[in-house]
Amino acid sequence: MSEVAARGGSKQQEAARPLTVAEILREYAGDFVAQHPRQAVPQVESTLAKLSLCRTAALGGRVLECSSCGLRRALYNSCGDRHCPECRGARRAAWLDASSELLLPNVDYFQVVFTLPNDLAAVALGNRKALYDLLFRAAWAALREVLEERFAFQPAALMVLHTWNQRLEVHPHVHALVPGGGPSRCGGRWIKSRHPRHRRRRKPYLVDNQQLSERFRARFLQGLERLHRQGKLRLEGSWAASAEGFAARLEALRSRPWVVYVEAPPEEGASPERVLKYLARYMTGGPISDHRLVAHRAGEVTFLARSTEKPAGGSAAGLVPVTLAGVEFTRRWSLHILPKGYTKVRRFGGYSNRRCTAYLDCCRTLLRPSLPPAETLPEPSLPADADSPPPRCPKCDAPMTCLVDTARDSWRIVMAGPHRPLWYRDD
Repeated sequence: MSEVAARGGSKQQEAARPLTVAEILREYAGDFVAQHPRQAVPQVESTLAKLSLCRTAALGGRVLECSSCGLRRALYNSCGDRHCPECRGARRAAWLDASSELLLPNVDYFQVVFTLPNDLAAVALGNRKALYDLLFRAAWAALREVLEERFAFQPAALMVLHTWNQRLEVHPHVHALVPGGGPSRCGGRWIKSRHPRHRRRRKPYLVDNQQLSERFRARFLQGLERLHRQGKLRLEGSWAASAEGFAARLEALRSRPWVVYVEAPPEEGASPERVLKYLARYMTGGPISDHRLVAHRAGEVTFLARSTEKPAGGSAAGLVPVTLAGVEFTRRWSLHILPKGYTKVRRFGGYSNRRCTAYLDCCRTLLRPSLPPAETLPEPSLPADADSPPPRCPKCDAPMTCLVDTARDSWRIVMAGPHRPLWYRDD
C-alpha cells in the first residue's frame, strides 16, 4: 500500500487507507514537471495542478453539522476536470443516458476497434490533435465506404478515442458502436447487414474484417501523406531525416496489415448496453482506475495489466503486476491528457448532430412492425418543491445541516492564491 507508515502512520492506518491514482499523481506531479519539462506542457501542467487541488479547501465547499451529536464535517468541491480520477461518475452517467437514446430494439450493434500501428505512436504523441483527428476521419471513411458499397444502407457510428494500453503506453485507437443495418439510401426500407455467402448463419455479421482494415490503412496513410506535404507535422528521428525517409516509412506501413477488430453481439437482438458501459468507463478519469493498483512503496507504483505473452491453448491472457517509479507512472499517465477542448467522442453518419433526429425517426418508422409495444407507466407524483434528502451523520445517522457553503473560485484566482502548488509555473 502507500507509504503512510513511512510518514509516521501505523500499519493499521496503512491497511485501512485505500490506494488511489489521484493520491499518486499529487505526490509525484512536482517531480515529473521538474524532470520532464518538455513533456510537462502548459495543458499537462495545468491539468495536474487542478487534480492536486481536487476536493481540498482550495476549491471551497460545504461545512455540515450533525443536529444530534454536533459532529462537523467538511465536503470540499471537486475540480471537475475530465481527466480527474475523482470526478468521473456524473459525467459518465450523463453520457451513458444520452448515448442510450441512440439504441433501438431488435437491431444488432457491433463494436469495431481501429488501431494505429506502434510505429506511429511517437508521431501521434508529437501531433496529437492532427493525428487523432485523422484517426477519427480515416476510421469513419473506411467504415462508411465498405458498408455503403456492400449493403447500400445509411451507416452510423458512435466513436470514442482511447490513447493507451494496459501499461499506460501510447496506443491510439478508436472504439466504434455501429448498428448492423439502416435505412436504404432513399429511406424506403430497412436493410440488415448479412454475410455475403452464409446467408443463414445465426451469428450477426457486419463487414469483412480484412477489407475494412485495408481501407482504413489506405485512408489514414493518404491523410498522413497530405499532412506532411502541407507541412503540418512535427517529426523527429528517422521520420524527419528526409522526404525519402518519410516515404520509406509510409511504404513499410503500407505493406503490413493493420489491426481492425470487429466484435459481433453474442446473438441476434443482444443488448448493446454492455458495449456502452465499457466505453463509458474510459469517458473520464484517465487511463487507469484505482482497482488496478496493487502497491505503492519506496517511490514505486505496482499495478495490474494484461500479459503481453499469448497463453498456451488460446485461453484469455491473464493479469500480471507492472512496477514503475512514481515519476514514470505520472509521466505515462500524463501522456493521455488531451489537448484543451479536444472532443474525444464523436458521432458520424446517421448519428451526427445534424442528422440524428431525422435518422432515428426514419429507423423507428421502418422498424415499427418489429418493435415491441411501448408500456405506459404512470409517472410518480412529487411535490413541486421536493428536495433531495439531507445528508446523514456518519457517526449517529442523524440529519446534518449546512453551516457554510462556499463556491469554487475561478482557476485564475485559485492558481494565484496560497493553495497553488509550489511546482506550478505561471507562464
